[in-house]
Amino acid sequence: MSEEVIPDVSSISSGFIADLVSAGKIGKGIIIPGAVLNAIRKSSEKGDLIPLEELEKLKNCAESVGIEIQVEKWERLGEDPDEFVLRLAMEKGYTIVTSNENLAKTAESVGLSVIKGRTRITGEPLFLRFFDKDTMSVHLKEGIQPRAKVGKPGRWKLIDVGKEPMSKTELEKIIQDIHERAEAGEGFLEVKREGSHILMVKDSRVIVTFPPFSDRLEVTITKKVAELEIEDYDLPEKLLNRFKERAEGILISGAPGMGKTTFAQALAKFYLRENKIIKTIESPRDLSLPKLATEYSKTHSSSEELHDVLLLSRPDYTFFDEMRDTEDFKIFTDLRLAGVGMVGVIHATSPIDSIQRFIGRVELGVIPSVIDTVIFINNGNVEKVYDLETSVKIPHGLTESDLTRPVVLVRNFLDGEVEYELYVFGERTFVVPVKRREVRGTQSIKPIISRILGKYLDMEEVEIEAGEGEVRVIVPPERISMVARRTRKKLQKIEEKLGTKIVLKPRY
Repeated sequence: MSEEVIPDVSSISSGFIADLVSAGKIGKGIIIPGAVLNAIRKSSEKGDLIPLEELEKLKNCAESVGIEIQVEKWERLGEDPDEFVLRLAMEKGYTIVTSNENLAKTAESVGLSVIKGRTRITGEPLFLRFFDKDTMSVHLKEGIQPRAKVGKPGRWKLIDVGKEPMSKTELEKIIQDIHERAEAGEGFLEVKREGSHILMVKDSRVIVTFPPFSDRLEVTITKKVAELEIEDYDLPEKLLNRFKERAEGILISGAPGMGKTTFAQALAKFYLRENKIIKTIESPRDLSLPKLATEYSKTHSSSEELHDVLLLSRPDYTFFDEMRDTEDFKIFTDLRLAGVGMVGVIHATSPIDSIQRFIGRVELGVIPSVIDTVIFINNGNVEKVYDLETSVKIPHGLTESDLTRPVVLVRNFLDGEVEYELYVFGERTFVVPVKRREVRGTQSIKPIISRILGKYLDMEEVEIEAGEGEVRVIVPPERISMVARRTRKKLQKIEEKLGTKIVLKPRY
């Protein structure tokens, strides 16, 4: 039987300390630090009433067995409640009661007496009752019927999975169960902010938002529907060979919920089978990989730390799951240019969008050295593959030879056709589609062009040809500069009005 004990927030919130009192395992007294009380108060103000209810239960249990509860009021302003518990236990020799694995290990490492345990972690997580084998995510909100996305990436439907709206009390119990499981080792708390928490519980990602950040208490749980291998995607041999032999700057892009992370996971396992050293940067960590892969948390590190660790350890491939801000792109670029193989997961509604997100963050000419392969995922499948290279040429749509410049060619990897060109003209970077569409109404454009050019040229010297997506105006080479200078604005107005590109070309 323990003498005077000092509980932390976790032991009160979980009911662990109250159960110890009821079972007669606390002998003399309970010391509750002011910092712990303050943390419980702040939780209740944000809508989380369970710790406050458990504190009341502890008070009643202590009174019923004749155990005194004292409040240690002195505290340093803004001090972390766990730090306060540790300091007070060291100063006065109290036994710490906790449900927090990390706090228990810290206390034991400095020789403090600790009672650690849980009383409520039994069975499966409470939120699993809303899931079946085809459920992708569950959406729980105070006052709203529980809903779930059921199906597969890109092919799902939103359905009700409960008959009654979620009450605040029921939602708080689910949140409490999630936090307890994370603290007990079934997962971990990845991000903790004033208005939101992000946790991993087994193979589920949990996002909790609190008022006033969200209008009501809300919980979103996403779960992997299936774990795929690279063979399940039925990729062409040419692409598999690309992964094995050449691809070292890979972007996996697609809209949210289309299966980007699932593909990234399959690709990582493929590289592990190829005896590659794999590390990941995740926030939160939700890639499910063999223990051979090392997963780093972006949340619990700095950009400098990630950069130094990865640069010095030199993995064959680093998987960056969900690149969002400029700092993410900088890490990806720096490591890739240093020779580390990089695979980035990025939100994009089209394949070219993912490349465009590097423009302005990386010099245009460097992009093919950073990105060599773009995989676009749609509805869980590989829909498009691009490779990138730099060429010195006249950009598509321009004609004069003195406009030759470096151009990034974005090529369809499977058929070899260039679909986009990226180049700098003046102070702007242009992304120009090269695949052309059939022009309609070409015959009606010809007379208009003839009237404009007829003021400067003998139209017998001019040929007007209709191509796919453009009208080509072929003029004598010695007159093209003059014609371009004098007719440019008028031809641009015709282009804008009719949606047709007009290209001046010299006759050779």
